[in-house]
Amino acid sequence: MYLRSDHADADTAALRKLIRENPLGILTTALPSDNFPLLQCSHIPFLLDIQDETSETEKGILRGHMARANPHSKALSEAAAAAQTAASVSADGYLEREVMVLFNFPAHHYVTPKFYTETKPDTGKVVPTWNYAAAQVYGKIKVYHDGKSEEEKEEAGRFLSQQIADLSDMSERSIMGYTGEGAAEKGWKVTDAPDKYIALLKKAIIGIEIKIDRLEGKFKMSQELSEGDRAGVVEGFRRLGTELGAKMSETVEERSELKKARKAAAQLAH
Repeated sequence: MYLRSDHADADTAALRKLIRENPLGILTTALPSDNFPLLQCSHIPFLLDIQDETSETEKGILRGHMARANPHSKALSEAAAAAQTAASVSADGYLEREVMVLFNFPAHHYVTPKFYTETKPDTGKVVPTWNYAAAQVYGKIKVYHDGKSEEEKEEAGRFLSQQIADLSDMSERSIMGYTGEGAAEKGWKVTDAPDKYIALLKKAIIGIEIKIDRLEGKFKMSQELSEGDRAGVVEGFRRLGTELGAKMSETVEERSELKKARKAAAQLAH
């Protein structure tokens, strides 16, 4: 990801928040194979596991699952089996090749030069752009599938049982608001479905776990503009009168204030 200094965000808490509020990531891999394309992408809802939420250095682990019929799953299973045969897998089961997961902020929008109320009337040297935000996660992947040994099969079964239960609970509570607290409804649980049905469906998926090595964030929300033009963008989005426009206006304003705060803090430090 191209990270211009105005747009780069290394705030661990902010990036964790972006991922957890927008858990549908796009997993991208580059796995050499005679049977599958080198580059493959899949949309997967992820869980982000952090042992110490107060830590600013812990990267964490992503957990997810994929349809076994997905060619991407087949390529991952093939790579995992080949790595075990070639002894090119780490002691804890992670493949050597790096993978990447992209998480997108839901609000993004075209920015017309008409919003630049300071520069446009002054020089006319303005062009359109697009505002957006995203987090990119890089790390090593471990595949939980039917291995050759009973131990591998049992490990995959335990992982999938825990993963689908945790993902369902997170989605029901955080996304749907079904917390069961007060007047809120109780959420659906995996145990609400018949055991045999869940066991059958588990055979149709594989599990994946990504140990995060690097986390990059980008909020391209007009921070590179002058204060006057940023104010014009905030007002321009607000005047659209749409829900998306209101969200963009709010986000651009938040990032503008954050830029001012960081600049003031840097000046005090000197």
